[in-house]
Amino acid sequence: RHHPRPFEKGLIRMTDLTDNLAKLDGYLARFRDHGIQNLIAGETRPAASGAVFDTTSPVDESVICPVARGGAEDIDAAAQAAKAAFPAWRDMPAAERKKILIRIAELIEARAEEIALCECWDTGQALRFMSKAALRGAANFRFFADKVTSARDGQNLRSPTLMNVTTRVPIGPVGVITPWNTPFMLSTWKIAPALAAGCTVVHKPAEFSPLTARILAEIAHEAGLPDGVWNLVNGFGEDAGRALTEHPDIKAIAFVGESKTGSMIMKQGADTLKRVHFELGGKNPVVVFDDADLDRALDAAIFMIYSLNGERCTSSSRLLVQDTIAEEFEARLIERVNRIKVGHPLDPTTEVGPLIHKVHFDKVTSYFDIAKEDGATVAAGGCRVGDQGWFVSPTLFTGAKPDMTVAQEEIFGPVLTSIRFSTEEEALEIANGTEYGLTGYVWTNDLTRALRFTDKLEAGMIWVNSENVRHLPTPFGGVKASGIGRDGGDWSFEFYMEQKHIGFALGQHKIPRLGA
Repeated sequence: RHHPRPFEKGLIRMTDLTDNLAKLDGYLARFRDHGIQNLIAGETRPAASGAVFDTTSPVDESVICPVARGGAEDIDAAAQAAKAAFPAWRDMPAAERKKILIRIAELIEARAEEIALCECWDTGQALRFMSKAALRGAANFRFFADKVTSARDGQNLRSPTLMNVTTRVPIGPVGVITPWNTPFMLSTWKIAPALAAGCTVVHKPAEFSPLTARILAEIAHEAGLPDGVWNLVNGFGEDAGRALTEHPDIKAIAFVGESKTGSMIMKQGADTLKRVHFELGGKNPVVVFDDADLDRALDAAIFMIYSLNGERCTSSSRLLVQDTIAEEFEARLIERVNRIKVGHPLDPTTEVGPLIHKVHFDKVTSYFDIAKEDGATVAAGGCRVGDQGWFVSPTLFTGAKPDMTVAQEEIFGPVLTSIRFSTEEEALEIANGTEYGLTGYVWTNDLTRALRFTDKLEAGMIWVNSENVRHLPTPFGGVKASGIGRDGGDWSFEFYMEQKHIGFALGQHKIPRLGA
């Protein structure tokens, strides 16, 4: 494929809206002409049934292109291809697999502009954030490429009679089901460690955002990935997704999405004793004590709920603010929220774009009335923006109580619920008082308080005096209804690989004799 121009380190130039729309039109031409097909055993295929569905842009509700609607027959073909390709990929020298993963990273960076613009149009995410999507995706592949040669390393555990050696081996063909909020980055985050471990993959992307999944799969094959190692099947959860989670040749499922869907996947995989890894929902607290650096806390709280349109599992969707500073802090918050720029996602000045789809738009906006009915105040936003596309004004609820619906349920939009507290104990009770436990953010300059609070906070990841700053070697995941398992560094390999123990006798130790 011809690459229009290289982009330094995977970043794109932030040109104006008109220029970006013109470039987008060129990138979308092939999708309009040919649609998005499945990619199975290295071959581009329509769905076996011939069925298609349309993917639309949340910007103006226009149809982008038709997409193959895969089903059980397509999943079976992909699983068989992954199974057939597994032995050769597993046994390929680690250095060779490493070269392929690095080449994938290089090609991601070469197509950074295409990835960013298509992702914005397909999902509604603002370019100021998606301009780095390729860089993050390439970084994921480079990180796990560097770990390929040590992925199978184990331990030497000597006993009086045996030399006990451990090693890790890839689990086999795996299913990867990714969401629509940041689909490109999250696809690389799941698939890169699977390939590095030596697994083969069947990828089922979210039906709302299929464009960059196709681009990514093409990149992998251009990089020299053998046919059948990475298979792409588009479709809906109730048919393609279910067929994948139930397929006997798929040894594990990595899923990112809603907690209820995760529960269904666990049930569907039970009959085949399938290993699962879930990154699920969150109702994450950002706790601001009165001794915190309030300027930085304000910036971080705003960024972590209103960036990415609020459609992120790690968003700080509950603000817990100490009552001694609450009035001033909320006043400053209201002023800032009202100034957030909602607009076209390809405009570099846009901070919040449209929500992904009408279905999700309806869900998010339904909470505006629910908040009022429960007695909260809509202090900012709370309405649709414009009459075309799924744009919502950044919204803030104040005067909320911990048991209100808007303080308990994951809204997954640019909506923040503010709750006041008096004491550290009360803040901890409120913070832990939901079914979720993905992330937490704590703002205080009291070190002993930070140690106490984070020790008791029920969350898989916690940041103190910081927004979410992802460090790839660290474990990523949640507790309670927010997930099972961890991504990142060796934690990813713990999921995609099996531990194996081998004991070598050091001599002729005594063996009990029966029937002698």
